[in-house]
Amino acid sequence: MDPRTQYPKISPPEETHPIPGLDVDLVPKADHGAKTYRGTGKLAGRKALITGADSGIGAAVAIAYAREGADVALAYLPEEGPDGDVVEKILQDANVEVVHLKGNLTDHAYRDSLVGNAANALGGLDILVNNAGHQVAIEDIADLTDEQVAETFEVNILAMFTLCREAMDVMPPGSSIINTTSIQAYSPSEHLLDYASTKAAINNFTKGLAAQAGPKGIRVNAVAPGPIWTPLQPSYGQPPEALPKFGHNTWLGRAGQPAEVAHAYVFLAQPESSYILGETINVNGGRATP
Repeated sequence: MDPRTQYPKISPPEETHPIPGLDVDLVPKADHGAKTYRGTGKLAGRKALITGADSGIGAAVAIAYAREGADVALAYLPEEGPDGDVVEKILQDANVEVVHLKGNLTDHAYRDSLVGNAANALGGLDILVNNAGHQVAIEDIADLTDEQVAETFEVNILAMFTLCREAMDVMPPGSSIINTTSIQAYSPSEHLLDYASTKAAINNFTKGLAAQAGPKGIRVNAVAPGPIWTPLQPSYGQPPEALPKFGHNTWLGRAGQPAEVAHAYVFLAQPESSYILGETINVNGGRATP
C-alpha cells in the first residue's frame, strides 16, 4: 500500500477543546486500529500497565496489546472516563483482563501506588508503557508560567521516574519498559518549550535506565512519535491556526494516526526484540533525526 494514502490526509478545523480533551469529541476521528489490528499472540500471557490509555497512542497500544494476548491496566484521568469506556468496549472480543486505574499523575499518592495496584489487579506486571503526556502551546516564554512548566514536568518525566522505580521492584527478567518521547526531542517547536524539554529528558532517561536495567534482564526503550492526530492537539496542544495543516510538513505529507504507532510498542515489548535496549524508534512520517 502507498503510505501517503494508506491513511487519510486530514485538515482539522481551527478549534480548541477543553483540557485534557476527549477522543469522543475529536473531529476528524482518530484511527486506533480498532477495525484493522489483528493479533497473532505475540504478547500472550503478558501483563501491561499503560498510562494515557484512554485515547490517542495509549488507546491504540492498549488495543494492540490486548489483541496480542496481554492483560492490560489502563491508567488515565478520571475526566477521561468516556474515552476509557470506549476502549473497554473495543477490547471485549480480546478475552483478556482489562483494569481501569483512574487518577492524575500529578497526585503523588496516586502515582506512588499505580504500579502496585496494577500488579495486584493483573497478578503481576512485565510491561510498563509510560505514555501519558501534558502539552499546552505557549507562543512566548513571557507567558509560560512556572506552574505550567511544573505540571508538564510532573506528568511527562517526573512521574516516569516514580513508575519505573516501582516497576523495577516487581518486574521479573524478560520485562519491558517503553517510554514515549517525541520528534520534539530533536526538533523542538518554539511554542512547546516545556513539552519539548521533557521529551529530550525522556530520551536521556531511557538510555540511562536501560544501562541499569539490562543487567537485571529488563529492557528499556522508547518510541518517538511525530505529528500524530490525538485529542492532545486541539486541546491547546497546538495553536488553532496550525491545525488545518497539522502534519503536512512530513515527508509523507500528512499527520499520522495512533494505529500507525502501536506496532512499535508491540515490537519493543515482544520477546523477539530481546537484543534491543536503550533504543528510540522514530515513528514520524519522515523527519531527519539523530
